[in-house]
Amino acid sequence: MASLSRQKFRLFQVFGITVFLHWSWFLVAAYELDQRSGRYSSLGWNIAEYLMLFLIVLLHEFGHSLACRQVGGTANEIILWPLGGVAFVNPPPRPGAVLWSIAAGPLVNVAFVALLAVFGMVSPYLGDIAMSSSAHHFLRQLWNINVGLLIFNLLPVYPLDGGQILRALLWFPLGRAHSLTAAVVIGIAGALGLLGLAFWMESFWIGIIAFFILSQCWRGLGEAKRLRALAKIPRYQEFACPSCHAQPIQAAVWICSGCHQPFDAFENPAGCPACGKQSSMTTCPECRQAHPVAAWRAVH
Repeated sequence: MASLSRQKFRLFQVFGITVFLHWSWFLVAAYELDQRSGRYSSLGWNIAEYLMLFLIVLLHEFGHSLACRQVGGTANEIILWPLGGVAFVNPPPRPGAVLWSIAAGPLVNVAFVALLAVFGMVSPYLGDIAMSSSAHHFLRQLWNINVGLLIFNLLPVYPLDGGQILRALLWFPLGRAHSLTAAVVIGIAGALGLLGLAFWMESFWIGIIAFFILSQCWRGLGEAKRLRALAKIPRYQEFACPSCHAQPIQAAVWICSGCHQPFDAFENPAGCPACGKQSSMTTCPECRQAHPVAAWRAVH
């Protein structure tokens, strides 16, 4: 996801969430609009359909972001790109919080299914514009697009929403690290299946999605390995992160900003034992949120 963040420009901000657009969106939009020519009586309908696709995607990502904030996580950025959108959410490391943060996105699509169905039923009574063949085709296409996005997103393939929902459900019986490992293995199998489908259908876009899923699964395997290592390290019982309530590990994993030496911020709360530099904030290895050491002691 880092490459997405480096090649974007800002669109707007709402609810404290900044929406960015990746530069490649315009290239793919021009290609897609050219391929869609002839579906409507005018180019305007084609443009409206493509823009509505990304409005649905954007609202889906806002569903993730707002749900994440509701459970105490952070979500400040959304990027739209040719394959859809990415909401950078960081919910507290609890299965219920992760489950709600992920499930809220597809629930937006469920709401759109009902809304578009109702609008389609009443459109014949809205006048000549709503009665036009292009308008009917436009509404039908929006319904199909939304349902297609919903079904695809709910496939149990990590990192799609369905795969992350599966991971959150497995978290309850298996724990954080093993649930991620299981979801990633299933995701790799799903990506290989999509890759085979791409070759069979000669679909460039399905192939791109398959490679994207594989790249994220590879990152997921690394994260699962890190989480398994964290689970084996003893923890301080008298401290807890103010954000996620995880107890900090007893290890020299904090890096001094002065001499760049690793040290244990809770064994040495006065500062780095090598150079004596004091740090006002300490970052939680679990949720990556920073708080003063004194705030950690206050949580029980």
